[in-house]
Amino acid sequence: MKRILGIDYGDVRVGLAISDELGFTAQGLETLVINRSDKNFLNGIRKIVSEYKVEEVVIGYPKNMDGTPSEKTRKIDELIPKLEAMDLKVHKWDERLTTVSAYKTMRELNISQKNKNKVADKLAAVYILEGYLNSI
Repeated sequence: MKRILGIDYGDVRVGLAISDELGFTAQGLETLVINRSDKNFLNGIRKIVSEYKVEEVVIGYPKNMDGTPSEKTRKIDELIPKLEAMDLKVHKWDERLTTVSAYKTMRELNISQKNKNKVADKLAAVYILEGYLNSI
């Protein structure tokens, strides 16, 4: 079975999650630290695509709360053709409130402030991928 990669693209870090081979669950992967050229991001994605034999990507699509595109939405629109050039099918997923949900979960689990930044992006990617998996 194919695996699907979930991406929560941030300004500094990118949270990643991968589906199991049956497409039922999502597990968090490492968090990528990006630079202005997106070179680290794209190289990291290529590595994961190869390692896990990924065929599809679900990327968080950040809209404003009123549904209009945000500044980051344009950045995602620029990244999608680069992902498609890797022979990946790309799905956009409305990511509104995923980071808020991630921080709420971490609060409930009493995760220290020091560790929250390490976990938040990964957990948001898991929520994005789980939402997509539950919709198909």
